[in-house]
Amino acid sequence: MAPVQTRVRIDKWLWAARFFKTRSLAGKACDLGRIAANGQTVKAAREVKVGDLLLVKTEAGDFQIEVLGLTEMRGPAAVAQQLYAETEAGREARLRAAAERKAMNQFKGGREGRPSKRDRRRIIQFRTRE
Repeated sequence: MAPVQTRVRIDKWLWAARFFKTRSLAGKACDLGRIAANGQTVKAAREVKVGDLLLVKTEAGDFQIEVLGLTEMRGPAAVAQQLYAETEAGREARLRAAAERKAMNQFKGGREGRPSKRDRRRIIQFRTRE
């Protein structure tokens, strides 16, 4: 019977919980200050315990989570989601930020650069209407 784990390195846990594709990316995020545990930025070697509150900043958004389980082994996504619970405030903030990003893309200007052949024909047609 395997011993019950009480502490795991945070980079291993973030990788096992599927926040990052590789453990080295998880370690790099720690080095860049994108991971905070209980309000303090952490290094990759810091140990995470059940009940810790983590702030994880990824490309998908900022996750505020509570650690529910520990493992060093990466498993299926369904198992990984049981390792943590996202706080309600964190979920709302992340969804609001995603909606803002989506809205900003709608107001982004048209294509940049040179006009295509079709665009040039339309420009010429517009100018010759006078």
